[in-house]
Amino acid sequence: MDRVTVKPKLLRWAIERSRVDFNTLVHRFPKLPDWEQGDANPTLKQLESFAKATHTPIGFFFLAEPLAERVPIPDFRRVAGAQIHGPSPDLLDTIYLCQQRQDWYRDYARSTGDEPRGFVGSVRINNDVIATARQIREAIGFDVEKRRLMPTWTDALRGFIELADNLGILVMVSGVVGSNNKRKLDPQEFRGFALADQLAPLVFINGADSKAAQMFTLAHELAHIWLGETAVSDAEASAVPNNAIESWCNRVAAELLVPITAFGVQYARNRPLREELDRLARVYKVSRLVILRRIYDSGGLSRDAFFKAYEAELDHLRALPKGSGGDFYLTLGARASKTFARALVVSTVEGRTPFTEAFRLLGFKKMATFSELGRTLGVAF
Repeated sequence: MDRVTVKPKLLRWAIERSRVDFNTLVHRFPKLPDWEQGDANPTLKQLESFAKATHTPIGFFFLAEPLAERVPIPDFRRVAGAQIHGPSPDLLDTIYLCQQRQDWYRDYARSTGDEPRGFVGSVRINNDVIATARQIREAIGFDVEKRRLMPTWTDALRGFIELADNLGILVMVSGVVGSNNKRKLDPQEFRGFALADQLAPLVFINGADSKAAQMFTLAHELAHIWLGETAVSDAEASAVPNNAIESWCNRVAAELLVPITAFGVQYARNRPLREELDRLARVYKVSRLVILRRIYDSGGLSRDAFFKAYEAELDHLRALPKGSGGDFYLTLGARASKTFARALVVSTVEGRTPFTEAFRLLGFKKMATFSELGRTLGVAF
């Protein structure tokens, strides 16, 4: 049986890059320790299986040296003093898929005569934060009164996503790579990213993150779209990044969700913190994390008290049980953006896009799935 010579350092690099547990790989490939030490070589079939298991293009194993991979868009995840390791295959493949979807939708928008989105790149980081947040809020229609009438802040998040998507921003929310439920995204690696474009602005939100974090991530990435700045972010309500763009986007996000002037009127400083967090979270239909940030911004908490309370709330959220996946077709629409999915279904039904291309971009292979998706999106055929 023919063996393939692979440098051990390339195998070790693929294992580290994949972030798959080593023992899990050894269970599947018992000879892996021997390959890694250079005492044996895999067959071509074994190498192909190993490449698939580690999400590594097989051609990488024939390079002279491990590839120094970088995120293909500006990387703003850096926090002061923190070391950012190389991107995982999950992050890279998610960005590549969203870029492919954006390319398709840009061509589709041109073919249908869509006008450029005037809000993309309409502001600069020296613009006033309050005025910019108001501009975004009014464009989307995400005002405080509408949110107050919604039953829960998770309903508000769903409405926030829908309003942004309806404006022409392709909002994609997923906790896995494509539709592969075995490849879960890690919120500790990234929370979201924005791909700025005049015809196909796109925001991706890591759906594996808490709903609380997703609300702030969407607001943060919308600020990126208004700036016209493509980037992957580690948006968090507590963060004060050194990067000027990230810092500005965080401040706009907080103001977009909870306008500081109205908040100053609503916030009762003499009441217990926990009561105020619960009450104001219901008023603004945001998480207690965002309310904590605004109390701090308004001078109601010291820096130490803010971070202590913030960590306690994070611990509470981490302890909550995870929700179910929900209806597959509704989830698929959210994963790929309802605006994008509807356009792709229409284009495919009209014969302008091959079914194979539509299936690839949507992440499934069955015609029955495509038909049911079309039905849920209101596309009859």
